[in-house]
Amino acid sequence: MSGTVSITVDTGTDELRCRIDRRVMVITLNRPEARNALSDNLTPALRRVIRDAASDDAVRTLLITGAGAAFCAGGDVKGLGDRSSAAEMNVGQRVARLIERQRTLTGALVGLRKPTIAALPGPAAGAGLALALACDIRIAATNAFVSTAYARIGLSGDYGITWLLIRAVGPARARELLLLSERIDAERCETIGLFNRIVAPEYLATEAFALALQLADGPIHAYSAIKDNLDEAPALGFAASLDKEAERLVRSSQTDEHREAVHAFIEKRPAVFP
Repeated sequence: MSGTVSITVDTGTDELRCRIDRRVMVITLNRPEARNALSDNLTPALRRVIRDAASDDAVRTLLITGAGAAFCAGGDVKGLGDRSSAAEMNVGQRVARLIERQRTLTGALVGLRKPTIAALPGPAAGAGLALALACDIRIAATNAFVSTAYARIGLSGDYGITWLLIRAVGPARARELLLLSERIDAERCETIGLFNRIVAPEYLATEAFALALQLADGPIHAYSAIKDNLDEAPALGFAASLDKEAERLVRSSQTDEHREAVHAFIEKRPAVFP
């Protein structure tokens, strides 16, 4: 059984809080006064903790949430018109910089081979929605809502929002959400597949952590193979997907995880994974 000591992680900024509790890394976007909009302090810190989580054996699941009444409002719109460093770059340089920033944030989150959960206490918009969609599972308060938001400020989308939406809700619904930029409430989000679960606001933190803890106590190597299967399947034909599944299943059958799970089943007890 996992330990019970909670370790605070120094993120380098008060705008991002992080702790490791029973093999769950709990990451809290902490700009409630700005609806946890991404900033030049918060975003680099978020990239670092996601990167570090990938190689930290003490971390088996990531749980990302927001402080206060929002998940993440996306980019800080108030600051978009005053970016002196960007103004000094040409278009090619700005594209290259954004590509790097995207790959090391939502790109790194999608690529992480550990289970990830987004817990939404309130709205997620723009890049904030992309951040939530980059997680494997989304659990939200009943008063949460989302909006793609980009079209409302004359932008086309970034941080993988197009690919992530198509994966979550299909191409037709993704077009609707991106072009109309409507506010979508929690109930509809659950209906169309943006949210996996919705709960009363007062239970969100407890339910989200319980779900994260369940995953953290599970077979981490099997989870990694499952995520590989899920990521590759849409781009593979059925026969190729079958072949990949076969290879990974045989490999997973050779692991200590599998042996422990079988013994636990026979002995009628919960499995305890290392």
